[in-house]
Amino acid sequence: MRKNYDVAVIGGGVIGCAVARELSRRNLQICLIEKGEDVCSGTSKANSGIVHAGFDAKPGTMKAKMNLLGSRMMPRLAEELDIRFKRNGSLVLCLSEDGLPALKELYERGVKNGVEGLKILSGDEAREKEPNLSENVVAALYAPTGGIVCPFELTIALAENACVNGVEFRRNETVTGISREEDGYVITTNMAQIGAKCVVNAAGVHADEIHRMVSNTPMHITPRKGDYCLLDKEVGGYVSCTVFQLPSALGKGVLVTPTAHGNLLIGPTATDVEDKEQTPTTAKELSYLTKTAAQSVRELPLRSVITSFSGLRAHEDGDDFIIGEAPDAENFFEAAGIESPGLTSAPAIGCYLAKLIADKLGAEEKTDFVPTRKAIPRLAELPVGERKALIEENPLYGSIVCRCEQISEGEIVEAIHRPVGAVSLDGIKRRVRAGMGRCQAGFCTPRLMEILARELHRPMEEICKNVSGSELLTGTLEGRK
Repeated sequence: MRKNYDVAVIGGGVIGCAVARELSRRNLQICLIEKGEDVCSGTSKANSGIVHAGFDAKPGTMKAKMNLLGSRMMPRLAEELDIRFKRNGSLVLCLSEDGLPALKELYERGVKNGVEGLKILSGDEAREKEPNLSENVVAALYAPTGGIVCPFELTIALAENACVNGVEFRRNETVTGISREEDGYVITTNMAQIGAKCVVNAAGVHADEIHRMVSNTPMHITPRKGDYCLLDKEVGGYVSCTVFQLPSALGKGVLVTPTAHGNLLIGPTATDVEDKEQTPTTAKELSYLTKTAAQSVRELPLRSVITSFSGLRAHEDGDDFIIGEAPDAENFFEAAGIESPGLTSAPAIGCYLAKLIADKLGAEEKTDFVPTRKAIPRLAELPVGERKALIEENPLYGSIVCRCEQISEGEIVEAIHRPVGAVSLDGIKRRVRAGMGRCQAGFCTPRLMEILARELHRPMEEICKNVSGSELLTGTLEGRK
């Protein structure tokens, strides 16, 4: 049986979840369709976690506008959603005298974009701020409004808050077709038919495919793969600012940055690929990554690398965000080509599209919208007294499952039963970091699987790393249960 909504959002990344949350402020029936088993399972799960100051985008573009607005919105959003966010500042390094004109141009572009506090530092001034910078740094652009956020926390918090405010999340549903009808659209998925007065295309690297189901205007997205290395928390303070090199035609280049959780991150590379699911790292790209990052900081502590990963950016041929109503498809709205600074821009894009759609449908604001969301208690970060009280209230918080990150069974169980809760090992990892430490889930995986099976009332053989087909067990040994 077909179910009808006012708005259907396609894509459960940070953009789709931001749009859904902003739409949930209005009196609308909304669903979000995600092909993965969880939100934050595509591009949003594998990026730098940088809140960009806004000096890089060309003035007048949607990238420039949304970046600045999103950056300014982030502190309040982080407070409302109870997520980690820090204004740690950023430095763009100039490694030779020849690069000084480009650095000055970047400064002037930032000023035109409205970025506050920009300053060009000498090499010595930059090293005074960051003692581990390379001796080859001759100058740097300093942006105090640059920041860091956890991309998993942001996306999941947006989804949870949207769900609490009435958005229905339809996971494991792949859109296979969209057709127009008199009062809107019919979306066909692998599971159902969905009616919607308005559709929002926030499908990341697949946005051009969704676009072509409805519109004849040109759109082409190239997946741009970026490899990263994550280093242990013991070297998380190697730099305090986010350290960039001068950007190139392929992006903002390789950076070195602390993460919101206290690790050190280097990356990304930039390689255009054809396969929109191609995310394996390669030895060649990782070698290039480490050599390039080592130009920014001296004695890069690569012995502390605990994992490597890659993500895909959605690069549209026009090199700008495509945000708004498709010119030849009324009530079909898009957020396409959202590459860097997409994470930073997400709150602003959500507001922008939600207003367009609400105005089109004449939807009024709710009087009972809940803007806040409380994070899962972080046992390892609590003072001893609060930790003791929490364990007395719920003994599961006294059972440590992930030793590397000190994650308790209580946190894992809550992650499963939250709105839009975890249904896979990766879902737990992104919500509470179980499996993200030094051993990379080498010890805690069996226990995590047991908890998932128990709480979801599923056999162990059905527990997946992420999507269907990634099950870790195939059955029981003969004669044993």
